[in-house]
Amino acid sequence: MNASNGAAVTAPRPGAYGRGVDQCRRRPPALDILLTVPLMVFVLAGTAGAASGQDDALRGIDVGGFLLASLAALPFVFRRVAPVPAAVASATAVAVYTASGYAFGPVLIALAIVTASMAASLPLSRSIPPGVLLLAIVTTGLVVRFAREPDDSATVGLIVGPTWLVVPFAIGVVVGQRHEVRLRTRREEADRAVDAERLRIAAEVHDVAGHGLAVIAMQAGVALHVLDRKPEQARIALEEIRAASTEALDGLRTTLDTLRAADAPLTPGLPGLADLPALAERIGRAGVAVDLTTTGQAGAVSPAVDHAAYRIVQESLTNVLRHADAHRVRVTTTWTPGELRLAVADDGTGTPGPEGGGIGGMRARAAAVGGTLTAGPAAGGGFTVTAVLPAGLPAQEPR
Repeated sequence: MNASNGAAVTAPRPGAYGRGVDQCRRRPPALDILLTVPLMVFVLAGTAGAASGQDDALRGIDVGGFLLASLAALPFVFRRVAPVPAAVASATAVAVYTASGYAFGPVLIALAIVTASMAASLPLSRSIPPGVLLLAIVTTGLVVRFAREPDDSATVGLIVGPTWLVVPFAIGVVVGQRHEVRLRTRREEADRAVDAERLRIAAEVHDVAGHGLAVIAMQAGVALHVLDRKPEQARIALEEIRAASTEALDGLRTTLDTLRAADAPLTPGLPGLADLPALAERIGRAGVAVDLTTTGQAGAVSPAVDHAAYRIVQESLTNVLRHADAHRVRVTTTWTPGELRLAVADDGTGTPGPEGGGIGGMRARAAAVGGTLTAGPAAGGGFTVTAVLPAGLPAQEPR
């Protein structure tokens, strides 16, 4: 599933034999079957050619030799189903082939390919024991051949033969390690995407619920203050509490429904700059007057920036209700080419800490869309939050 909608992202994991091997596979893949055919043709044809060119071979090629050459290449078809048994079978066929005195040839190439495939499919700690076993099997065949006829050909084979295992084994290990690193990186990226998505959902829920609760708390305080002296005003405050709680619940439902949708864009149905007047009116009913000012020619912004701008203003106004002890707030939206600047300034006396009052969350929200945010006490008193966000639609809306 898509990481941007809150669903878990699952990266591929190594299977029964290590890197990328499917533990449940019971039959060889069609590709391996198709690749085995030309490999066997090459080994058989090459064996015939090698036999005709090596006069010092102890034994001429015959049906037994061709059968052993075929058995050296055939295990390639099982390289993903059972890599260790396939490599052992190939090594055994090669050991019998060399011990029988047949001419050296492409059987060693077939063994090298199967060995490299095995090493690439196993973790390093699990590939060393079978690698040692293969080396022992092949070396035994070479020693038997050397014991039967210690000529130059057998001597060269005894010295060079093991390299047809060691070098492919090392290459397979390197390839497997690189593949494992790629898989691990992919899993880590998926985990980071899931964590980022969880933080985004938490930020959405915090903004919606926190704003609603702040308004409710303010109106509840008003209702308690005037309950005995002015019941009619207490009734108005209670009605505002009901409206604020209903709006908060609707906002949470919309947010969660949007984030739960499998393929929904980031912000359909979520509030944006067009909803600032309604937000200002709601804050005004809670006891703090909000002045909205827009300068410059309004431009196009992506849904993500539009929603981030609203949430930054909303959280700033919520902080005013909670901390500022203010009577009036000025929200200024300034449009310049390629840039949207938001400024929320109050006339209160409260001063939330540098990262208090949700400022850290607002700064993270601005950074998530490529913007910046600063906050701090104003020179003439009060507190000011300023956000600079990118304006202009991107070539492709991020999911």
